[in-house]
Amino acid sequence: MNEVTWTLINAKIYAENGLIPNGFISVTKDKISAIGTMDDDVPPSGGSVLDVQGRTVVPGMIDVHIHGAAGADVMDATPEALNQMAVALAREGTTAFLATTITQSPENIEKALKNAAEYIKHHQTPGKAECVGVHLEGPFVNAKRKGAQPLEFILEPDVKQFKKWQEAARGTIKLVTLAPEEPGGYELAAYLKETGVIASIGHSDATYDQVMEGIEAGISHVTHLFNGMRGFHHREPGVAGAAMLRKELNVEMIVDGIHIDPRSVRLAYQQITSDRILLITDAMRAKCMKRGNYDLGGQKVFVSDRDARLEDGTLAGSILKMKDAAKNMIEYTGCTMEEVIQITASNAAKELKMDDRKGSIRVGKDADLVVLNPDLEIYLTICRGEFAYQQTQEE
Repeated sequence: MNEVTWTLINAKIYAENGLIPNGFISVTKDKISAIGTMDDDVPPSGGSVLDVQGRTVVPGMIDVHIHGAAGADVMDATPEALNQMAVALAREGTTAFLATTITQSPENIEKALKNAAEYIKHHQTPGKAECVGVHLEGPFVNAKRKGAQPLEFILEPDVKQFKKWQEAARGTIKLVTLAPEEPGGYELAAYLKETGVIASIGHSDATYDQVMEGIEAGISHVTHLFNGMRGFHHREPGVAGAAMLRKELNVEMIVDGIHIDPRSVRLAYQQITSDRILLITDAMRAKCMKRGNYDLGGQKVFVSDRDARLEDGTLAGSILKMKDAAKNMIEYTGCTMEEVIQITASNAAKELKMDDRKGSIRVGKDADLVVLNPDLEIYLTICRGEFAYQQTQEE
């Protein structure tokens, strides 16, 4: 039997089977090897011990929609860019993510996919957020709802093109955003479902009835609720109405107080519930950087202290951190910590079919852990058994 690598003690642990008010977690290599209470159990001997002094431990967060961070972008198509993102994301409590592309030329998308596949399969190490696949956002979107997706590269949904890209990605594309009402949309949604890829409706002008057709075909996910979609109208519920009503759909939300008004966040939370919400950042390369001009999909983006916008004022992704999305969600809705864990970790892990190793704290799962201070800021992030970030006294 392998010896324990290290143990966290005196922790408030939100474990898969319930809250442990004063417990310990032992890790052996990259897996959780023991969980218990300080009152009733003796932590395994061996390895180093870290007393977290009553701080809260939750599962590492999973961001299924992120374009970039810390000056790097998925479309840079270099291993260095993905590595830079993986290091930066751990600082905000994210321990796994889908590298998200943007509408671009087919050649540039293919380069980004090949790079992501190479990085995922050969260049990942513990101690930073794990890239667990690719989210293909565009180019199969509706020009009317393009948002910050470059118009000149938008294509009609095409199974043949997707097959080519999935081959280039070596099967790592896990989620695809598309507009099902566009020609070929329902066929692509059906093919995605058939091949085990999540089909998401986004940048779509679909009516409620068209969304229903999309669900029949294979749509099971909604990209950034309220943004880049036909909104709710009392005579036409649209994509937003379908997201709130249809239990077949998991729903992304960018909870930065800008993309969705806090009152609309509360409305959506009460209707959709934590069972179907996934918090995402949709962040671009300027996250963690100073204000100024940056690039997104070949477009100039101005980043202030609050948001990122194209020259015409269109929101261009975000500079949101997952830890702040979680704090905002609690502030806007009053949701519980158990619900926060659902919407930042376990729902994504289940949808990606990786809940056997991620999304909750249980013996045998990956040691992807986040230790929170009382103010819910990050004290420590552990990615697959290795310390990825620890707060310093100066922070």
